[in-house]
Amino acid sequence: MHILLTRPLEDCSEIILKFRSLGHKVSHLPLLNINKVEYEKVKFSDYGGIIFTSVNAIKFLELDDQVKNIDCFCVGDITEKKARSVGFKNTISAEGNVSNLKELIIQNYESKNKNLLYVSGELVSVDLDKELLKEGFNVKRLINYKTTHNQNFDESFIRELKLNMPDMVYVYSQNSSLSFLSFIKNYQLESLWMDTNLLCIGEKSSSILNEIKWKKIFLFNPGEEEFLLYKI
Repeated sequence: MHILLTRPLEDCSEIILKFRSLGHKVSHLPLLNINKVEYEKVKFSDYGGIIFTSVNAIKFLELDDQVKNIDCFCVGDITEKKARSVGFKNTISAEGNVSNLKELIIQNYESKNKNLLYVSGELVSVDLDKELLKEGFNVKRLINYKTTHNQNFDESFIRELKLNMPDMVYVYSQNSSLSFLSFIKNYQLESLWMDTNLLCIGEKSSSILNEIKWKKIFLFNPGEEEFLLYKI
């Protein structure tokens, strides 16, 4: 099976190796560039809990020893794994869904009088901080990275792609969907995806790409990539 992955290489290198070890052909088309945003130094002792909806938020956060004492709420297992690797001890995962993450925080964060810190990118699919504020939590949002659309694609890669279109393509965000749609149109690839299954995180991401004719469209959560190989 030919699989196209669209995240930055450092975010999908493990799954590329996994898929190749299973005998699949894997192509890599990074749709977004991830860049750090400067921010004021965080005094972690001011917070009882911290929220991450992406690995990038952890990657660009300057930490100290206080993080060991903070409740850490992660959107999925991959994000939780990254959080534990940098020193967070009290972690809990919502299995890849922001709605589940909100409910997880409501059920497990006991002290509403202790501030929560939500660390995220510039663009988010759900304003989780505002949702939690409505529930009576004290939440501060910290933006520590931003994404830009990748404009530099190898021409030889495009030629090879046209000759061997993927059976499956994974897209991880609304911003990635917008970038992918732009890529498809810029290289006049609109008519080539009818035998390709599109796999998106969330309906908003998939709706952006609805104008392209796909074999089928599936929704998934991070961590389900390998499982979907046997479902489709």
